[in-house]
Amino acid sequence: MNFIINESEQKLRGGYYTPLDLAAYIASWTLAKKPQQVLEPSCGDGIFIQAIVELGFQAGLVFTGFELLAEEAEKARKRAKCNQSLKTTINDEDFLQWALLQMAKSKKPFDAVVGNPPFIRYQYLPEDAQQKAEQIFKVLGLPFTKHTNAWVPFVLASIAMLKPGGRLGMILPSEIVHVMHAQSLRTFLGTTCSRLLIVDPEEIWFEGTLQGAVILFAEKKETPTDHSDGLGIVKVKGREFLREDPSALFDRTPRMNGKTVIGKWTRALLSNGERQLLDTLLDRPDVHLFDEIAEVDVGIVTGANKFFLVDDETVDRYKLQEFAHPMFGRSEHCPGIIYDERQHQANAEKGKPTNFIWFKESLLKPSESVREYIEWGEGQDLHARYKCRIRKPWYSVPSVYSTEIGMLKRSHDTPRLIHNRLDAFTTDTAYRISSKTVDSETLIYCFLNSLTALSAELEGRHYGGGVLELVPSEIEKLLLPIPAEIRPNLSKLDAMVRTLSAAEVLEQQNEAVLGALGLSKAQQGDLLAAWLRLKNRRQRISEDDEVSQFQS
Repeated sequence: MNFIINESEQKLRGGYYTPLDLAAYIASWTLAKKPQQVLEPSCGDGIFIQAIVELGFQAGLVFTGFELLAEEAEKARKRAKCNQSLKTTINDEDFLQWALLQMAKSKKPFDAVVGNPPFIRYQYLPEDAQQKAEQIFKVLGLPFTKHTNAWVPFVLASIAMLKPGGRLGMILPSEIVHVMHAQSLRTFLGTTCSRLLIVDPEEIWFEGTLQGAVILFAEKKETPTDHSDGLGIVKVKGREFLREDPSALFDRTPRMNGKTVIGKWTRALLSNGERQLLDTLLDRPDVHLFDEIAEVDVGIVTGANKFFLVDDETVDRYKLQEFAHPMFGRSEHCPGIIYDERQHQANAEKGKPTNFIWFKESLLKPSESVREYIEWGEGQDLHARYKCRIRKPWYSVPSVYSTEIGMLKRSHDTPRLIHNRLDAFTTDTAYRISSKTVDSETLIYCFLNSLTALSAELEGRHYGGGVLELVPSEIEKLLLPIPAEIRPNLSKLDAMVRTLSAAEVLEQQNEAVLGALGLSKAQQGDLLAAWLRLKNRRQRISEDDEVSQFQS
């Protein structure tokens, strides 16, 4: 869990300085329509002012910037003073507060918006800023979530401030494409804009951070009833793309609408042929949504894993054998797809926390050693944590049960189901899966294939570091092929997962699972290639390194 006390000053400020070449690239696209009024909602040190001046601009252009940090605002003013030909106003006031007042008056004064808004988690914002962020959503009639980030209401308000036909160019987190908290924004952009473009770099633009970033170009509709061409995503590498006129790139990039814009924008990363293949497979009776086949429940929520998940040494020290039960919850616990006594013992020998401590409500008179252990936990203030303090007693954990199938919440290459042969418990780092219609072994076996792996890339989310994460609502949407005739061999598959690369495993599983559906080698290869491309994008692996992944 992330706490504000552990975050850096830069991360809490949410500011990452924009390189001049990127600022100039964005500015040149917005200036192409010769705007008279340009807005920058978080202008920082004024790099966009410098970019606009160096590019040249229409006579009479007025630049309006907002910057809350006095030191940064002063830097922007100094840049503006050095370029007095540009009429510039830098407001050291809250942009969202000002935007709410303008929206209440139905004012849309700007022809263009540029910038790099702050990347700050909602929970790290001051309370008044949280309220204003929420109000932006409310005014626009959009669903709000407290999982949002400051950049989302900044973009929403900026689009609302644009005149019909106006342009917005911004550097935003790459998560705009897939995170659930940006769904309201994606829907709003898809509804209000005639054309959208994401410039998606292979590299990390900002040093000292794992946060990937993209450029968003958005052109607002002239009228609300105008047709929308939808969204295009173009992948770039290095700085070579900066040599091309951004307007030319914007105009020539193919766009997709419909499903591509309504939901997550990950579908735009696929080719037309790949999207058509997915749609065709979805219509087949032997390809199911995951929630048609199985149910997903989160693992046990302890509120204090350091107390409830312990190694054998801790069990022995406090004589907790009566209360210790096998558990797994991390990828390092499950290198294959089978969790059995052999794997459990291997984990224990490495000193991993393989025991779940379950103090049932019947624990009325704990022994001296157990009492000592409980007191140790209280000495760590674990009983004061929210999930613990609402329980009576705090060390009695609810919803303790296991399922025959487990699934880790996060994965490096591709998610997999785990055959829980030890009846082990899992915490909320994993999910408890219960099959509805097929036997467990068939479900586990059929889950590993390029179709399901690709749908996980499309439905899941990832953050800095490139780890894929799926929440229950996303798992339920995964595409799962279940051939009528299939003979699952979990032991063989387990050995493959432990020894081969993910690409090699999927290639072999494609033949066994997708081949049983009648998919051709070419179709299997197309799905595998699409998965690999999206996985590499997530992990920021260069196309130059793709071939080696089949050999590693």
